Amino acid sequence: MGKAERTRQFIIEKAAPIFNQKGVAGTSMNDVMEATKLAKGGMYRHFESKEALSLEVFNYLSSSMHEGVTAAVSQAATAREKLYALLDFYNTRLLASAGGCAILNFGTESDDTNPVMKQKVREAVRRFRNRIIKIINEGQGTAEIPASFEAEVFATKVFTMIEGAVLISKLENNPEYLHTIIKLLKNEVKEKTK
Repeated sequence: MGKAERTRQFIIEKAAPIFNQKGVAGTSMNDVMEATKLAKGGMYRHFESKEALSLEVFNYLSSSMHEGVTAAVSQAATAREKLYALLDFYNTRLLASAGGCAILNFGTESDDTNPVMKQKVREAVRRFRNRIIKIINEGQGTAEIPASFEAEVFATKVFTMIEGAVLISKLENNPEYLHTIIKLLKNEVKEKTK
């Protein structure tokens, strides 16, 4: 990686928690310049606008989360263990990251205002759901999970319940909302995979 690529990556990494906490509208390039200690010219040499930077920041945050889930799930041997690992990862990681869940934060802000960002968030949601569907389908292929376990329905339930729990946990400053939802989802996995 050359110097320009390293600088670009440095800017993205420093800007990520700022955008995730303050949102695109609430983040200024001055905020990013302060965090990176780079001058305005240095910033705009790498990113033509705040919006261009915000897209790269979302890609970075989404990829980091995806890689973390992949690492957690790859350690598990069975479909049930993979679902548990995925749920445990989100239970510990979503509230611990600066600003919470990037999908929730960027999705809420971009739903009516930024069609390019909205599409990126939609793709991240699809990856999240498809991972769950794939785990369940693989478990059904090995007869570990019964065919009656509706993969797409469960994937939708997991995503919406976790995102809602993250929102309420952040609003109430209480992680128990997320912990409770994760526990309920794990119980459902246990019941349906007996």
